Amino acid sequence: MTKRIFRSIFTVAAVILLASFVLITGVLYEYFSNKQVDQLNMQTHLAAQGLEAAGEDYLSDMDISGCRLTWIAADGTVLYDSQAEQSGMENHADREEVRQALKTGHGESMRYSTTLMERQIYSADRLSDGTVVRISDTQYTPLTLILGMIQPVIIIALIALLLSLLLASRMAKRIVKPLNEMSLDNAEKIETYPELAPLTDKLKSQQNQLREQEKELRRRRDEFDAATGSMTEGLVLLNEQGSVLSINKAATKALDIGRYCIGKDIRALSEEPRLRETVEKALGGEHGEAHITLGGVSYRLYASPVTSGDRVAGAALLMLDTTEKEKAEQLRREFSANVSHELKSPLHTISGCAELLANGIVKPEDVPHFLSQIQSESKRMIALIEDIIKLSHLDEGAEDMQREDVDLLSVARREAGNLSQAAEDAGVTLTVSGESAVINGIPQLLAAIVHNLCENAIKYNHPGGFARVNVRREGKKTLLTVEDDGIGIPPEEQQRIFERFYRVDKSHSKEVGGTGLGLSIVKHAAALHNARISVVSAPDRGTTITLAF
Repeated sequence: MTKRIFRSIFTVAAVILLASFVLITGVLYEYFSNKQVDQLNMQTHLAAQGLEAAGEDYLSDMDISGCRLTWIAADGTVLYDSQAEQSGMENHADREEVRQALKTGHGESMRYSTTLMERQIYSADRLSDGTVVRISDTQYTPLTLILGMIQPVIIIALIALLLSLLLASRMAKRIVKPLNEMSLDNAEKIETYPELAPLTDKLKSQQNQLREQEKELRRRRDEFDAATGSMTEGLVLLNEQGSVLSINKAATKALDIGRYCIGKDIRALSEEPRLRETVEKALGGEHGEAHITLGGVSYRLYASPVTSGDRVAGAALLMLDTTEKEKAEQLRREFSANVSHELKSPLHTISGCAELLANGIVKPEDVPHFLSQIQSESKRMIALIEDIIKLSHLDEGAEDMQREDVDLLSVARREAGNLSQAAEDAGVTLTVSGESAVINGIPQLLAAIVHNLCENAIKYNHPGGFARVNVRREGKKTLLTVEDDGIGIPPEEQQRIFERFYRVDKSHSKEVGGTGLGLSIVKHAAALHNARISVVSAPDRGTTITLAF
């Protein structure tokens, strides 16, 4: 802008200077030219009067400095010349000023030199005897005058140049200063000259629009972060090069990377080849899907292309944790296999006994034994089916069961009474102690918890052992503890005793009976009551199981 202002000021100054110089030069030249012609005419008149009065003697005494005097006869012959020998001069009858003087008594003319740097002006008067006196003088042309003034003109032009630079610099700074002081942060406070009002108004309007858009973008970003941050699924948004645009906490945890990965290629952050293949497939415009395992956790990957018109602008990568689902599927398969196995054994026994009885192979005295075997296996099957039904009911949430206030100590005493005969037969002392503790729960499930824990304490014990049930309160918690001094549980198996059909002593399981679902029922029933289970056990030292309600 400074250059443009300088050019404008200098051009205006140069044009004004040139116009003024031409005008002044023309006026002065015209004025002094007229003065010079008037003075030359006067000298010519005086010379004519002198010649009229004194004749040739006047020419010898006359001193005309800077001018040239010529006396010409009526026929054009030069009679006298102050600067040349008249005998060698040509006839002047054809000179314009001479012809005018001979005709009218006075003549004037001017002739340029061949260089055009000067011109001669002539003034002639006719004498009474018919001769003509002529005086000529040299007059410089305008070009000569201009060349003579070139030095002051250059000086003035330099002064104009310097003044133009100074004025342009100052003016540019004054013009640019408001522009430099403009800021989108203080557009409302901009004070400038009226010519910039449309610009400042537009800036203010755009600034308001930008603020609104920024607020809207920040709001959407916060909503997006809040939504994706609380997701258990991993979500990654990629641009068309595969660089990370956004990633939530679940994805950073799954991929074991930090939030610093924004802007980096997802394929360089993970060494999992199937993840790379899925991403590249999505960036190529196709939906990708894969199953991977990261850090012992199973994930299902879904990658979809994000298009803008006909162009793939990026991709969205979704990571679903399928570990629990796969474990559940595995448990279902194991459960189905275990149910089939557990049902197959008593069915084979019943079928075998019935076949022997039907074919008459059994001796009459052995018939009661086989019938007792059939009855025992039938009861075992019924118990197994009942426990499976209970577990299925608990898996569905047991929403049809009513909750009420239940005294846990009373439940423990009632269930201990129901198992007193089994404890006596096994040679185990079963006792209940503690204080009354009322909790809000499902009576049937609380009874099942106490019954299964006490039944295990009796079954997996030895003659002369004990099984103790204790109910007590600790602050806001109600604790139910079942302790025995039986066979105990090895540390490596304590986490598995709540699995369905899992038995610690598999060799002893046939002797003690049971379905292998008791502790699974305890676990599900405790979960429905928000109770925490803890196990303390050691082989041959007994087991203590505590539920904290």
